[in-house]
Amino acid sequence: EVQLVESGGGLVQAGGSLRLSCAASTSTFDDYTIGWFRQAPGKERVRVSYISSSDGIAYYADSVKGRFTISRDNAKNMVYLQMNSLKPEDTAVYYCAADTIPVSVLGGKARYWGQGTQVTVSS
Repeated sequence: EVQLVESGGGLVQAGGSLRLSCAASTSTFDDYTIGWFRQAPGKERVRVSYISSSDGIAYYADSVKGRFTISRDNAKNMVYLQMNSLKPEDTAVYYCAADTIPVSVLGGKARYWGQGTQVTVSS
């Protein structure tokens, strides 16, 4: 069993920045693909970004390319999402998700999920 805890959300003005963190409780953290998802009110949950366990390559949704950066620190069992140039449409609850099966994360079917952290961007 793996526990995931997100932090770093908050209220910011458009154009501002936030860094989200995801802490994982596992001794085999480097075996996990980690994804970031978000869900805005009245909308479906969508994948924002993910980072692989094998080569550490990051992928991004078109809506956040050039603005968000995902990274991981395996020594600390941490994954981060640096969010710059924030827009009101980025407002959502953000979740991290983890699975040793990469395709499960990509498809939003990861085995483990955090509780979410609220990001609100004002115009």
